[in-house]
Amino acid sequence: MISGRCAACKNQRRRCPSDCIFSPYFPANDPQRFASVHRIYGGSNVGKMLQQSPPYLREQAANTLHFEAQCRIQDPVYGCVGIISRLHQEIHSTETALAKIQTQIVYHKLKIPRVEAESNLNVLSTLDAESNLNILAAQRRNMQEFQWPNQAPWFN
Repeated sequence: MISGRCAACKNQRRRCPSDCIFSPYFPANDPQRFASVHRIYGGSNVGKMLQQSPPYLREQAANTLHFEAQCRIQDPVYGCVGIISRLHQEIHSTETALAKIQTQIVYHKLKIPRVEAESNLNVLSTLDAESNLNILAAQRRNMQEFQWPNQAPWFN
């Protein structure tokens, strides 16, 4: 037992027995810890919960009760469920943003080879266009050499 009474016994104004269920989890130097748990759950209910818990889980149970009591004091309607809900929404929005970014990455990965292919096609199409222009220029020269008859006999 810690010297003096634990926070629970001080709050309830009673003598702290040597086997006090509260003393390991609600020390005298942190009276607000037990006050918040007492305010939400009640002292006798907290004692019953700690006694029903196995000894190796009592510290975790006391910490959980304190956390849930603090959440309930800060947010009387939702308590720790409000925190869980906000975290769930944050996870969902982060997953959505991640999916968008992954989609953009895939799009850009597919776009880069296409850009390279397009640039190769542009080079080829430029070469084809130049060769076509050379063919057209040669055909134009041939066309100038060709003389159309003034009129075909069937138009007369």
